[in-house]
Parts: sequence; C-alpha cells; structure tokens
Amino acid sequence: MHLIYEEGGEIKGATAIGAYIPSADNHAAQTQFGKRIKLKAKDVWYSWTSTDLDKNFLESQAIAQEIDMDFLWECAPEEEFKFADIAKDYFGEGVQATQIIALAMALQAAPIYFRRKGRGQFMRAPEEQLKAALASVERKRKEAQLQLEWEAQMLAGQLPEGIAQLTQQLLWSPDKNGIAYKAIHSVSHQQGITPAQLLLQLGAIHSPLEIHQGKFLKEYFSKGIGFAPEAVVSVANWQKIAQELPTAEVKAFSIDDASTTEIDDAFSVSALPDKKYQIGIHIAAPGLAMVPGDVLDQIAQKRMSTVYFPGGKITMLPSSVIDIFSLEAGGHRPAISLYVTVDENGDIDTTIPPRSAIEQVFVERNLRLGEIEHLIDEDTIEDLARSDILYRRELSILWRAAQKLHGQRQQIRIAAGQREEKLGPPEPGSLARDFNFDIQTQDGNKVSPEDLFSAGLDDQAWRPIISSRQRGSVIDSIVAEWMIYSNQTWGSILAQHDLPAIYRAQQGWGAQRTRMQTTPCRHEGLGVENYAWCTSPLRRYADLVNQWQLIAYIKQGVMAKLVAPFVPKDTKIMALCAEFDATYTAYNTYQQIAEKYWCLRYLQTQGLPWNGVVRVQKEGMVRVEPIPLRLQVPELQQAPRGARVEVSVMSVDLLLLTASVRVVQILDQQSEVLDTQTELEEEIIEPVVELNTETVPNQSNDSTATE
Repeated sequence: MHLIYEEGGEIKGATAIGAYIPSADNHAAQTQFGKRIKLKAKDVWYSWTSTDLDKNFLESQAIAQEIDMDFLWECAPEEEFKFADIAKDYFGEGVQATQIIALAMALQAAPIYFRRKGRGQFMRAPEEQLKAALASVERKRKEAQLQLEWEAQMLAGQLPEGIAQLTQQLLWSPDKNGIAYKAIHSVSHQQGITPAQLLLQLGAIHSPLEIHQGKFLKEYFSKGIGFAPEAVVSVANWQKIAQELPTAEVKAFSIDDASTTEIDDAFSVSALPDKKYQIGIHIAAPGLAMVPGDVLDQIAQKRMSTVYFPGGKITMLPSSVIDIFSLEAGGHRPAISLYVTVDENGDIDTTIPPRSAIEQVFVERNLRLGEIEHLIDEDTIEDLARSDILYRRELSILWRAAQKLHGQRQQIRIAAGQREEKLGPPEPGSLARDFNFDIQTQDGNKVSPEDLFSAGLDDQAWRPIISSRQRGSVIDSIVAEWMIYSNQTWGSILAQHDLPAIYRAQQGWGAQRTRMQTTPCRHEGLGVENYAWCTSPLRRYADLVNQWQLIAYIKQGVMAKLVAPFVPKDTKIMALCAEFDATYTAYNTYQQIAEKYWCLRYLQTQGLPWNGVVRVQKEGMVRVEPIPLRLQVPELQQAPRGARVEVSVMSVDLLLLTASVRVVQILDQQSEVLDTQTELEEEIIEPVVELNTETVPNQSNDSTATE
C-alpha cells in the first residue's frame, strides 16, 4: 500500500511496511528515497495500491503541471472540501489514483486559489481576493521580466531610463525590494564593482563628488541646507535688548581672512595712565537674542557647527542672524568683552583682575590678512616710522603681550614634561599647513555655492586652484594667544562659579586624549587649565552654550547658578556636549574627504602621470609637498620619517579617493623637519576642528587662527 502525506509544504509519498491497517493510529512506512518513517494515521492524505511508487509520482507531477487552476477553482464548492472529493468534478468518471495525487499536489501548490484548512482539506479563495492575487502575480512577473531587461541593458553599457529616474533614491534611500535596486546590485555583483561605481560608469551620476557630498547631506542635512522662514531674530525684542546695553568707550578692529563672513572676534587697545594699556577682546553675542529652546536654538543645536569645505560652507546660523551679530565695521555691535590691563612690555597687571562686560562695541575696521600680513614681522611691528601699517601701535601692544602669554604657557608645558614650542613661523623646510581652495569654472569664474549644491552636480569642467600660506606669523600669534587666553579665562570663571560648560580637554594619551567634556579639566597641549571654547559663538554650538552661561555670570555674579540655562550635573548639557563632539568630528571627516577629492582633481588637471616630491611620514604614508594630500605608498613602508621621495602618480580613483603611486627615486633619506603640528597649531586651526598630527589639516578659507 502506498501513502501520500504533507511535509514541509510538499506532497510526499511512502510505502507501508507490512500489513496496512486503516484503523491503526500509526503506520510504519518507507519513503520513495529509502528512509523509514512513522506516520500518524491523521497525517495520511490518501492511500492506494500500485506496483511502482516512483512511476506513480512522476506521472502525478506531470499531470499536476497541466491542471487548469481557474477551471479547478470553478469546479470547487464554496464550502470547505477534501481534495479527493472534487477529483470526479475535474477529471470525470473513472478518475485514477495518479490523478487524485496530482490534484493534491496542485491544490497544495496554489495558495492563491485555495486556502489550506487542514490535512487534505481546502477552501477556495473569495473571488475578489483571487483577482487581486492574480493581478499581483502578473505584476511581479512583468517586474521580473523588466528587471532582466534592465540588467541586460546595463551589462551592455546602457543606462535604462527607469534606473536614471531613480538614481538619487537608489543612492540614498533605496527600496531594497524594488526591481531597480535588485537590478543594480545584480549587475554590480557580476562586474565586481560597487553600485555607486556602476552608476558612475553608466552616466547616471556625473561626478564622484555628488556621491561624497550627497552621502554627507543625506545624513546631516536631509531637509536641505536652507533655513526655515521663521528662523529670524525678533526685531522688536532685539531692539529692546540692544537699547539696554551700555556703550563701550573703545574702538575695535577685527583680523580675518578676506572671505570671512562670520566675524566672531575683535580687539581694542586703549592707553591708560602710567604707561599701561587696556586690551579688550570682543566676542559676537548671539546669545543675547537666542535662548535655549527657541527656534534659532533648535536650528543651531541640530547643525552644531558651520561646515567648511572647498568651494563653500554651510553656516550654523541664518545669514539674517549673522548680519546682526557679526562684528562688521561701521557701527556698534553687541559683544561680550574681556578687558585686561598690561604694561608697555606686555606683562599682564595681575593686581587688576580681568573684567567681563556685555555691551555695544564700536567696530571701526575689519582688517584682512591680505592688507597687513605681508607688512608685519617682529621688526616692522615695532617700527614707529611705519605709518603704512594699520593699527601698528595697537598691534605692537598685542604682540608684546602675546609673547608673554606664550612664554607662560611654555613654562607650564615644560613643567609637565612636554617640549617647548617656538613662537613664530615653522622651521625652514617644513611643509605648509594652511591652504586655500579656489574652485573655478572652465571660464575662470569662481564656482558659486548654488552650483556646488545643484541637482545633477557635474564638476568635470571645474578646476581647483590650491594656494598655501605658512602659519606662525606675528598676526597669527596675536590672534591665537589672545583667543587661548580668553577661552582659558572665561573657562576658569565658569569653573570657579560652578557653572557647567563645554570644555576642550587634553590629558594623558590614547584615542580620547583630546575630547569635549562638561567638567573643568587641563589642556596639557596648550598648557592651560579650564579651556572652554567661548570665542566662536556664530560658528560653534559649544561656544554658544558657554556664552549663555557666561551671560548669566556677568549679569548675576555669584547668583548665576540660580538663573543659568544649565545647572550643575545637568544631563541636558552632557547630552549636548556628546552630540556636539560627534557632529563636529563628522563635519571634519567630510571636510577631509572633500579636500582629498579636490587634491586628487588637482593632480588630474596637472596631467597624469604626475611627477612630484612627497615627504614620508610613517608606515608608508606620505604627504605631497605642494598640496595637503596624503597617500599610502606601500613601497615606502620602511623609509625613514622625513625622507623626501620623488614619485609618479599614475592614476587616481575619485570615488575611492585613492591613487596609484610609483616611486621614482629617494632624494634624501635623512630625517628633516616633519609635517607635524604643535599643540598650539592643533587648537588654532580654524574654524572647524582640532586635528592631530596624522590627519589632513583644516583647509578652511574662512579665518586666520583663533583657537
């Protein structure tokens, strides 16, 4: 006796061992593949006698393929039925065992037409559901056919129109169940490349930059880089606040790069009796009009920082807010001021404590580096006859004091076991660390931010112009030292009054040596205590948070803890600190990606293969001397640090950001001045991030050194 039963959704056959007793609870049987099994009586769908089980099954499978499911559905009753009961309705009189078995197979394999209601029991699907299911099957069949057509076109190097229309979605928000996604991944797998590379090859994307940029914008600016209409300062409220501010009796000036639009800081120098001077550091004060939780704060909190990259930037605050608070020349501007008294030699008078004030400051002029930097050195800044140097007298006082501040920090560094850092330009032969990227069109015009963020970005005709300047000039040192002093002074004030703030700490060694935290801490590299970023509130959210705390102190003094936005052990500021640190790092990472992209494009525009000189850093990593490009060259794994090597860059991959490099000759194996940053340079690189010695430095066009 032969039996059929269901296992794993399939109809299977077996032959009873010994006498087959239908009334028995269990049956010993052997499958058609020779396996012995024990079947419960209730699991047996049908039994029949025959000489050849395998032959029966083959015949039944062939018959099952020919069964017309539509006609079978018509034949079936509306109520629940057993499969063998409708065999005569479909096959007619004289139905055979193989036909009954075939019917069981067909019903089991057609859940669209018939619902399984038990062992061998079925019920036909409602007509509306059947129509919907059949339509779905037909749609999937057509989709599968279309997918195969798309794959064939892509394998032939053609871009299907349906793929072209979904390019952005496929890159950033793919429907992994969609046929476009499946077709792209199937073809890319066959060709051994990534989906992004395939889309580039097919012309769906015109530039790898669109992929790098699109990935970053999708994650951090998914709703676009623009600002909501409500992101404005209330004119009435601001005018009321401004009218209540006292007016400072000073005239201030700022020092920035020519392209700076967010002018956060300015200086003033006023003569006092007894050959003393009052130095004022004036910081833009958006915290006066913004309060935690308002619309502008929500925007700034989401962005956390201005993003800088070659060709443009994405500001943390709307231009309407920046226009109000940026320390633009020609009028009074709201500012948080720090005043300190120095003598004519630049020594700070410790008998007169630093004074902080919230006030209106008249900004007389915005000095640009191009106007003064080439005129000033250690000699000319003290030359009374140099009337061509704007604010020479004020700058000389600032310079003398900056030297003293630098010397004090070095004493702390040396006492902590660190090496002393020289003030001034780096040693001759050291690599440039500050670069300007100018992205130009084929006609020599500057690429606008609108073009950079346009849909379907195509930069094939653009070319980067990369220029460098050495940090460490007198102007750099003035700005850097006074910003460090301001951040340390205000950070200490907040720490002394138990006002939580976001501090920049550097202690010990390891991955978390330099970090953001909400408790006061030493910055060993700078040689200062309680270093809190306070001097870039238009560009960094950490500075804005600290400014709110500082405003509370200036207004309320020792009672500030009662009114400050953030109180001791406040989990909100802890969360903001962690989020700022993570976002800030991500922005820096994208900046490095964008800069490396344009450096590789620069080599392309010079013509490949490109021959030039690189400087070995460590473990096969080299830095191209003229531009801020680091490349991995395995051949130089054992080369000494500082060695100069002539190489030939044979090709570049703008999507993977790699290059094929061939060593031509080693020019000098002696260790030279390495491309390393001092701790001061790590903190003054502006405006986005602090960088360690092994990362591409910040190449922002937007500022000179601040902190």
